[in-house]
Amino acid sequence: SIFLLSLVLSATMMPVEKLPAASWHTAMGLGFVSAVFDNIPLTALALKQGGYDWGYLAYAVGFGGSMIWFGSSAGVALSNMFPESKSVGRWLYHGWHVILAYVLGFFTLLIVMGWHPNAPHKAGVVPNSPPAETARATLDFAMRKVLKRLDFGSV
Repeated sequence: SIFLLSLVLSATMMPVEKLPAASWHTAMGLGFVSAVFDNIPLTALALKQGGYDWGYLAYAVGFGGSMIWFGSSAGVALSNMFPESKSVGRWLYHGWHVILAYVLGFFTLLIVMGWHPNAPHKAGVVPNSPPAETARATLDFAMRKVLKRLDFGSV
């Protein structure tokens, strides 16, 4: 859980303003990117940026994250049982249909459901939000509780 927490925290350091605007094009691209990079920080960035249709985002990072053998725990377990599956050449020869299925599935969703993005997040203060000090204190308290439960002692 510390590994996952560090991934999400590293994603929060990314300047969201410099990312491409949220659209179905970028949602589809996130699927291809999450095939190579971990999908947890990519999802955290997309959530922070806002403006995505969350159904497409879930499809893209979920399917894309499992497109290559090292993208999922099941893929890693199977590739340890069958080492020949780690070959890029074999994947391209036998696994090209995975990319085709991803693209066809994405466009089928787009045709059937349409693109309905949530409003992008606006910079500034959110009304009725707690002050930053309160949020930091709450996060600090929660982290101490998690670390204590994981038996890391006091920090």
